[in-house]
Amino acid sequence: MAEPVAHRPLRRVLIANRGEIARRLITACRELGLAAVAIASDPDADADWHRDADAVLRLPGASAAETYLAEDRILDAARALGADAVHPGYGFLSERASFAEACAAAGLVFIGPSPSAMRALGAKIDALAAARAAGVPTVPGVRGDQRSDAALRDAASEIGFPVLIKASAGGGGRGMRRVERAEDIADALDAARAEAGSAFGDARVLIEKYFDRARHVEVQVLGDRHGNVRHLFERECSIQRRYQKIVEEAPSPGIDADLRSRMTTAAVDLARSVGYASAGTVEFLVDGDAFYFLEMNTRLQVEHPVTEVVTGIDVAMWQIRVAAGEALPWPQDALGLRGHAIEARVYAEDPASGFMPSIGPIGLWRPPAGPGLRCDDGIATGDRITPHYDAMIAKVIAGAATRAEAIARLRRALRDTVALGVATNLLFLDAVLAHPAFAAGETHTRFLDEHLAGWRPPALDGTDADDAFLAAAALEALSGAGSGFGAGDTVGAEGMAPDPWADAGRWRNVVVPLTGG
Repeated sequence: MAEPVAHRPLRRVLIANRGEIARRLITACRELGLAAVAIASDPDADADWHRDADAVLRLPGASAAETYLAEDRILDAARALGADAVHPGYGFLSERASFAEACAAAGLVFIGPSPSAMRALGAKIDALAAARAAGVPTVPGVRGDQRSDAALRDAASEIGFPVLIKASAGGGGRGMRRVERAEDIADALDAARAEAGSAFGDARVLIEKYFDRARHVEVQVLGDRHGNVRHLFERECSIQRRYQKIVEEAPSPGIDADLRSRMTTAAVDLARSVGYASAGTVEFLVDGDAFYFLEMNTRLQVEHPVTEVVTGIDVAMWQIRVAAGEALPWPQDALGLRGHAIEARVYAEDPASGFMPSIGPIGLWRPPAGPGLRCDDGIATGDRITPHYDAMIAKVIAGAATRAEAIARLRRALRDTVALGVATNLLFLDAVLAHPAFAAGETHTRFLDEHLAGWRPPALDGTDADDAFLAAAALEALSGAGSGFGAGDTVGAEGMAPDPWADAGRWRNVVVPLTGG
């Protein structure tokens, strides 16, 4: 099988992704003096993040399968746009070894690890074997593809309930089932295999011990083609809904110096054992002072900004520099932590209705700004949230000298964020940050179930209600005034957004002087 092509200076990078991560990578390319080109599906044809790219090529179609997952079409786009490298971002093709090989065969640099490293670490079953070989502690469990269902039921009973059935490939909570009783194993296995096969094309599963109140802590690693591997410390990712993270922070509030040293050493050992050369994340479950390997994500993570804030290392930029053949310049002991950072993922969804996605036009988008704040987004007022892709619309990151200050700064930022037209989880995120258990650092993977089950948005007081009603009325009026368009419409017959001023005649609520002065 072909490995990535020999390293060379890069000129133009195709970003084979969309939304906020596409914009983030375009920024990284520009800071390195590289041109950045992009692709766009039909639903993304007018997306705001296109404005940052040097060129955009349309891939007709709406589904991910016919656009952002279409290897041949993406390679054709790279050739048409004159790219010499491809960055897959995260999700989509980022952990597909066959795509990295196809890039190499096409003479393109794949900005990510080698296909052999992806194969060694990409599937959970294979990654567990690699971790054990490297001496990394692993969660008690068994593979699901080497035993009958009856044998798996007996194995689960030996491990001790509850157990977690997990898809070997992929992530994001798909193909995952928590099982409380032996009699439920067969149905859960069938459901997990079906979901895993549909989502990832790989129906293999494994069964692991479920830790009810463990922390989910991950270590960011960077490796280069010269044999160097460095860790950038840890992130806490325990606040999850449906096994998907929504709040992440660095460093972890529950890790002391000894545990940090043992975990980061294990992560570096694992990455070095497979010759890992890119950005990657080793994920662990932490139970007291014990830790267990979960999986390794052989790609950039959604939550990489918090690591960038507390280390001063631009992870996205160094992923590109490593792919171009550069060596990491710092010894491990030169790296340190500075303050605290917390990230909140803003989703177009309704937490009070089971986190159901919300689709439709963005009537108004105003991200927060200010000292110590960062907002990674890929949307603008007038963009439409569609059902075709993930519902995350932005990430709001706050950094400060202390964790308490970072929490306060992030809460202010979320209150300053304006997203009208779709339901969002902004108030829910604030409820997480405001909870006394979160403030105390008492986070674990069951945090939301334990503290915010059945959450509903707080009732508005009179003043806020008046403001909310006025904002909604203004949005409705501006969306359709004099144009024949409703609030759900985004473009007119000429392909332009309805302009209320164009229909307002000569009247304006301004004073225009008749003479200069």
